[in-house]
Amino acid sequence: MPFIHDHFLLGTKTARELYHEFAADEPVFDYHCHISPKDIAENRQFKNLFEIWLEGDHYKWRAMRSNGVAETYCTGAATPFDKFKAWAATVPHTLRNPLYHWTHLELARYFGISQLLDETTAEKIWHTANAKLARPELTTQGILKKFKVKVVCTTDDPVDDLGYHQTFAASGHPTRMLPAFRPDKALTVHQPDGFNRWVNQLAHAANVDINSYGAFLSALQKRHEFFHAQGCRLSDHGMNHCFADFVPEATAAAIFKKARQGKAASPAEHAQFAANLMLYFGQLDARAGWTKQLHLGALRSNNTRLLKQLGPDTGFDSIGDFPQAQTLAAYLDRLDSENALPKTIIYNLNPADNYTFATMIGNFQDGTIPGKIQYGSGWWFLDQKEGMEWQINALSNLGLLSRFVGMITDSRSFMSYPRHEYFRRTLCNLIGQDVENGELPKDKKLLGSMIRNICFTNAKNYLAFPGVEENSPAKAPAAKKRR
Repeated sequence: MPFIHDHFLLGTKTARELYHEFAADEPVFDYHCHISPKDIAENRQFKNLFEIWLEGDHYKWRAMRSNGVAETYCTGAATPFDKFKAWAATVPHTLRNPLYHWTHLELARYFGISQLLDETTAEKIWHTANAKLARPELTTQGILKKFKVKVVCTTDDPVDDLGYHQTFAASGHPTRMLPAFRPDKALTVHQPDGFNRWVNQLAHAANVDINSYGAFLSALQKRHEFFHAQGCRLSDHGMNHCFADFVPEATAAAIFKKARQGKAASPAEHAQFAANLMLYFGQLDARAGWTKQLHLGALRSNNTRLLKQLGPDTGFDSIGDFPQAQTLAAYLDRLDSENALPKTIIYNLNPADNYTFATMIGNFQDGTIPGKIQYGSGWWFLDQKEGMEWQINALSNLGLLSRFVGMITDSRSFMSYPRHEYFRRTLCNLIGQDVENGELPKDKKLLGSMIRNICFTNAKNYLAFPGVEENSPAKAPAAKKRR
């Protein structure tokens, strides 16, 4: 029997029945990822396994470095095949790391390869996979069809013109590619050089002369409206923690003016400015009927030497231990008190905060829609089997698992769609074990409906994107010209 087989991760008869009958065939609603809109719109054909699998994967780079592999084989100048061989030699050392599961699940689902990857099989797997990558079904658009991706939401800066989204929308492809509004750079008054470059880009994109804080807010609102016109219904924010040092608008305006003059905001001023701006973004989202995502808890770019050499997002981030509860509660409460709390998904990166986040969502459910405030799926370092189980168990114990909007890829790689399968198998294994233990009824109709909803339908209903139907491919809207 191959390592990746029909019952992979499914430890009981009930788990197998639940997965194969209710989870396996559900489409994918990928409401958060970092894959390239350009690659999708241009229907990129990957030349080799390095391009699709290793080109920007800092998960693999971290493992290779830990295995003593030189940087030239990670982000450096080694040939694509030599980089792949270095990865293949690392794979046997990843036993019990999720990379071992993901590697072989991806080889099986994309290429039908059941061999274990190591130094001895590397060359054969390289040639087999490369030959299949030349086929239409493994272009970027082919992959979306192959994995039944109904919706993919990219992560986009407010200054982006969304031209690739418009091009793809006009293509007639059954997948909807929609943007998500990620205005993290708007908070960076403590880094005035980068902040001012970005504000100038914002001014150009919004066609607004940003000569005041009020003009800054107006420009952000115009870009929010532009994103909405392109089908966007999601915002996203990546922060260490929420900000709750709310100040009068005049104070925020003075901090903005200082940054525009090239003077860095102090830590206290940065926290005040960020708190006010995040309130503004919440108000915009609530008025537009969007869903807000808060990704909290990453400690980024810890290795300053390699940050200078390689740049950000190259594998030198970790879990942070920031205080979360009080500022998150204060932020959500302030929006709620203004009747401006949008649907919100909160993701934590530190497993020590699992119960904090799982209880926090219950404080702000208001009975208007099921699961208005969501405890998001296991993210980044927690998107592996154990991390998923922790998140599912915390939500089950303290909230309503049945209303959960399910898994995301949160990936830059087009090889990551089996993560949805990995999540579904993990979910069904947990539920199946509970049934076998007598902790849940052996009622396949009851359990199967919940599983099917978590895999797809809950996200579809919760996010309520126009034109996304459950049982038929969505029609792409006509491209809209930028205003």
